[in-house]
Amino acid sequence: MAEGTSTKTRKTTTKKAPAKKAAKAAVPADNTAEAKSRFNAALEEARAGAAALKAEAGVRAGAYRDQAREKGTDLVAEARTYGNEAKARAGELAVEGKTRASDALASLGKIVADTAPQIDEKVGEQYGDYARKASRSLQEASAKLDSKSVEELGEDAREMVRKSPGTALGIAAILGFLVARLFRGGRG
Repeated sequence: MAEGTSTKTRKTTTKKAPAKKAAKAAVPADNTAEAKSRFNAALEEARAGAAALKAEAGVRAGAYRDQAREKGTDLVAEARTYGNEAKARAGELAVEGKTRASDALASLGKIVADTAPQIDEKVGEQYGDYARKASRSLQEASAKLDSKSVEELGEDAREMVRKSPGTALGIAAILGFLVARLFRGGRG
């Protein structure tokens, strides 16, 4: 009987073992499916979060871009305003300088004309005539300077430089020397 009992036990044990394996096999399959499902849900949530972040970044970038455009437009308008003010001020200074130069030439011409008689007496009439011609030339230059606008004077200067650059260079050097002397004389 011992043999029969142990056989039954074995058979029963053998029968129970496959049922346990099946139960154990079913549990991991369920866990794997659940893990995959949770992973896919987390992945979808991450994608949705990334899409939301991308949308928010786009909105913020658009807002910053609009602010930058507005600021740029404001700066351009401000620069134009300053440019126009500077241009107007430069025009005023040019007219003032032209008037001063014209007055200086007229004054110099008058001084030369006033000294012509003394030159006649001390050096000779020929040199007095040179002084009178120089005085007339200075007076005429002053009148021409007064009659022209700053733009016309600029165009005349450009035309003179085109026609004779050597003369223009010499005149510029002389004027530079005179301006330097005036400023150095003002300091001392």
